[in-house]
Amino acid sequence: MAHSLDVSGSCPDHLLLDRRRLLQGGLASLALWSFMPGAANAQGRDPRLLVVVLRGGLDGLSLAAPVGDPAYAALRGPIALSRSGANAGLPLDDLFVLSPAMGFLHALYLKREALIVHAAASPYRGRSHFDGQDVLESGLAGVGRADSGWLNRALLAIPRAGAADTRGLGIGAIVPLVMRGSAPVLSWLPRTVDRPLRAATVERLADLYAASDPALARAFAEGMALERMSEGGEPAGRARASGARPHKAFIETSEAAARFLSAADGPRIGALSYEGWDTHANEGAATGQLANRLAGLDLALSTFATGMGAAWAETVVVVVTEFGRTARVNGTNGTDHGTATAALVLGGRVKGGRVVADWPGLGERQLFEGRDLAPTLDLRAVLKGILADHLGLTAMALRDAVFPASGDALPMRDLIA
Repeated sequence: MAHSLDVSGSCPDHLLLDRRRLLQGGLASLALWSFMPGAANAQGRDPRLLVVVLRGGLDGLSLAAPVGDPAYAALRGPIALSRSGANAGLPLDDLFVLSPAMGFLHALYLKREALIVHAAASPYRGRSHFDGQDVLESGLAGVGRADSGWLNRALLAIPRAGAADTRGLGIGAIVPLVMRGSAPVLSWLPRTVDRPLRAATVERLADLYAASDPALARAFAEGMALERMSEGGEPAGRARASGARPHKAFIETSEAAARFLSAADGPRIGALSYEGWDTHANEGAATGQLANRLAGLDLALSTFATGMGAAWAETVVVVVTEFGRTARVNGTNGTDHGTATAALVLGGRVKGGRVVADWPGLGERQLFEGRDLAPTLDLRAVLKGILADHLGLTAMALRDAVFPASGDALPMRDLIA
């Protein structure tokens, strides 16, 4: 069953100092390279791209539920979504509904600034989180030693405009594999403990390093500049408002990503990841642990879009995961490791308002290995289409450098406005 388908054919990468080890909890990670302003490309555009990796295997059949498939409800049992009633999803089209936890994403979908790619998968066909994440982020055709990620290699292949210096942004305790490599990457560690430095302490440290170690003084100054950028220009000594915030981890990282990627002199391409998508028990598509995680993701996307301001018009966000979940609910009202799943593409540059899928169906004979949603779209084709049409990468660079041995995965067109 075809469904809305359109397919055509020098500097350390993440050198940083942990603020907790350096200053016991007061300073953002220091990127030890020059922070240079970018420039718009020759067409006058200034495109931004954020890649979000959901670690654990997102259940695409709960994110965007195919309630119009005659086999869906029986397979999903107590976690099935519906068009109406207590477990009603948000309407997408005649086949799919969206998780009710994703209200902001649904609003973007209605504005035609978001689309969902379904029944998609990387080339990986195993069920190991570690191998699946490595294949997803490395961009390689299979499991193997990976020293760099496809997004970092894409940075090296982006056509330059004038003296523009394209850098990447990696948010997290470690730079995600997708952003590791030889292209320069700014890295930022989110706050986990609100223990701000006093302004007087910052001044004394700056004076100390200036007198004793000029290299460390420069790194400290750059680090404090990054801290101010991540905090929206607040002075380093100002404490954040105390008290618990729902989905704090989601909000904090998305706020920082928006501040970096929207800054006039900031990076243009970033990556971050969220844990917690391995829902073997008590999954809960409408209410429960998955719905709660999806609500956090929805809030993160909303926070990021708001924070990007006018730059949202030139932004694309891609949300991916290493694999999906089984089509059948298990005995603990959860799902196990599967194959195909859903990916999200959203932003001001997206041709949205649709679900892109070559839907395979959920009948017994249609399931992959008798248990999973069958993959009909290569996720690399989706990513290639975005990199080509949004960032200008050539077909040769995509095939040979960014996604090696991927000649059979042609860039998917018509995703970018």
